[in-house]
Amino acid sequence: MIDFFVQLYLWLPVWLQTLLEILSKIVLIMGPLMVLVAYYTYAERKIIGYMQVRVGPNRVGPKGWLQPIADAVKLMFKEIVLPTGADKTLFLIAPLISIAPALAAWAVFPFDAGWVLADINAGLLYILALTSLGVYGIIIAGWASNSKYAFLSAVRSAAQIVSYEIAMGFALVGVVVAAGSLNLGQIVEGQSGNIFHWYWAPLLPLFVVYFISGVAETNRAPFDVAEGESEIVAGFHVEYSGMAFAVFFLAEYANMILISALTVLLFLGGWLSPFQGTPIESWFAWVPGLIWLLAKTFVFMFMFLWFRATFPRYRYDQIMRLGWKVFIPITIVWIVVIGLMRVYHMPFWFPAGG
Repeated sequence: MIDFFVQLYLWLPVWLQTLLEILSKIVLIMGPLMVLVAYYTYAERKIIGYMQVRVGPNRVGPKGWLQPIADAVKLMFKEIVLPTGADKTLFLIAPLISIAPALAAWAVFPFDAGWVLADINAGLLYILALTSLGVYGIIIAGWASNSKYAFLSAVRSAAQIVSYEIAMGFALVGVVVAAGSLNLGQIVEGQSGNIFHWYWAPLLPLFVVYFISGVAETNRAPFDVAEGESEIVAGFHVEYSGMAFAVFFLAEYANMILISALTVLLFLGGWLSPFQGTPIESWFAWVPGLIWLLAKTFVFMFMFLWFRATFPRYRYDQIMRLGWKVFIPITIVWIVVIGLMRVYHMPFWFPAGG
C-alpha cells in the first residue's frame, strides 16, 4: 500500500508534488498548534484555579480534559448575532484579520536545525511585519460593531499595541546587532554554546522588555484594560458571539504562544541544549532539539498565566508611561551598548567586528 502511494506521488507533476509537500508541512504545523491553543485555554483555567484554591473545569471528561472540545462545539452551534447598523462585511472579516498573522508567522519559525517551512533571510522582519497587522483586526472590529463601548476599547487597545510594538521592535534591533542576521535559524546558531552563551545574558534588559511588551501587546493581564476580562463589558469584541468571538479568543492565545516561542528563539537558544559545550553535554545528547524548544516555550506560556493570577490591572496612564518613558529609552540605550560590545569584541558572545 505504501509503495502504491509513493508511485502515485512520483507520477504527479513536479508543481503538484511541491504543492502537496508544502500543504503537508502546513498541516503538520497548524494541526498541533490548534490543539495546543485549545488546551492552553484549559491549562489557564486549571492553573489559575489551583493558584486561587479552586478546582477549575472538572466535569467534561476525566478531570475536565474534554472541556476545550465541549467549548468548541458549543461555540460552533451558537448564533452569530449581527448588531443593528453594523458593517456586516467588516464585522465578519475582523476576526480573520486578527488570527491570520498569528498563524502565518509560523511559516518562517525554525523548530530545529533545518525544520522550517520557509527559510528566508528576512525571517525576523517578516514576523515583525505580520504581528503588526493584528491591530487592524481590533480596530476594524471596534469600528464595524457600531458600538461606542467597542470603538473606545478598540482605540485604547490599538494605542497600547502600537506603543509596545515600538519597544519590541527596538529589542529586536538589539538581537539583529548581536547576531548580524535577520534569519531566525542563524540567530539561534549564533547562540551556540551553553546557557551563558545565549543572548539573554548580554541582552538582558532587551530580553525583559521584549517579553513584557509581548504581554502588553496581547492585551493580557496586567495590561488588559482594553478588554477588562473580569468585567461584563469585554472590550472591542463585546458585540461578537459564536465562532466569531471564538476566533478572537483563538487569536489571543495563538499570539501568546507565538510571543513565548519567539522569546525562546531570540534570547534563550531556541532548540539548543543548555548543556551544550559542557562536560555533561553527552548525558542529554538523546534529547531532540524540538523538545528543548517546547520545554522553554512552556515556561513562558506558564508565565502568561501566572501574571494574570498575580498582578492587579494597571491604569491606562501607567501602561502608556511604562511603554514610552521606560521601555523605549532602555532599549535605545542598550542598542548603543550592544553595538559597542560587538565592535570592540568586549564579551565572548560576539565575533569581533561582525
